[in-house]
Amino acid sequence: MAAKRPGLGKGLDALIPTHPEGEILPEFGGVLEVPVTLIDANPHQPRRGFDDEKLRELAASIKEHGIIQPLVLSSQEGDQKGKYALIAGERRLRAAHLAGLKTVPAVLREADSQDHLLLALIENVQRADLNPLETASAYQSLAVEFGLSHEAIGKRVGKSRTAVSNTLRLLDLPDVVQQAVRKNQISMGHARALLALPTIKAQSAALQSILTQDLSVRQTEELVNQLKGKKKKKPPKKDPKSPEIKALEEDLQSALGTKVRLTRSQKGSGTITIHYYSDEEFNALMDRFLKK
Repeated sequence: MAAKRPGLGKGLDALIPTHPEGEILPEFGGVLEVPVTLIDANPHQPRRGFDDEKLRELAASIKEHGIIQPLVLSSQEGDQKGKYALIAGERRLRAAHLAGLKTVPAVLREADSQDHLLLALIENVQRADLNPLETASAYQSLAVEFGLSHEAIGKRVGKSRTAVSNTLRLLDLPDVVQQAVRKNQISMGHARALLALPTIKAQSAALQSILTQDLSVRQTEELVNQLKGKKKKKPPKKDPKSPEIKALEEDLQSALGTKVRLTRSQKGSGTITIHYYSDEEFNALMDRFLKK
């Protein structure tokens, strides 16, 4: 008799039947119990880094509660017939191995190589599991291996063409900067700011400043502008007008229905500038002043 899967409950066990020898029975809307030894990893998996501690935590949770969300698989053909290719759920599969599970719940989908990459990418993007460089590498695979344009990639993953293009640009950064992104030492905002620098040497030097000084993205952008020779924008000059002058301006603007600027010197002299924006406004003002 097949061993009871931990944590899924008697009711769910009855809905996902297995043969006593482990043969898969494709019932209940395609939800199956698949031996872990028959599942091959997805070669197009965009996620490259797996945190060992988090995997152990997930394995402990699986031992206690089972796998709640089924993996997504596709059937293999040829000399691999009878085995399955993983489309989505690699963390769950790895944790299942650690937890000592013999089988895992899964659903089958018909999928070609592009579908494997797309579905794995979409799952991870939706779960926010990928770092920006992993996402960029996945986009690059879709563009190079499958000939998809940036706009086509964006439609498939729910991003704008600009967002896809900007993410792909991260792959132009030197290795030292890419490593900092992978290790979460800097954000995508920091990395995008560094792209504005013309040389690898300048990008690497700026990275060291970010790390040693704990610069924000805004501070990084200012640093990049300084390195490019751009002068820092001066803050706008404060309006020296007194509250009384400002109040008079507002009264004039309300009375005339247009913008009025009032300046006054300490000696009492000054100017009143009245703005108009069409011939009709000019004629209306003249009529008021000349009382026509």
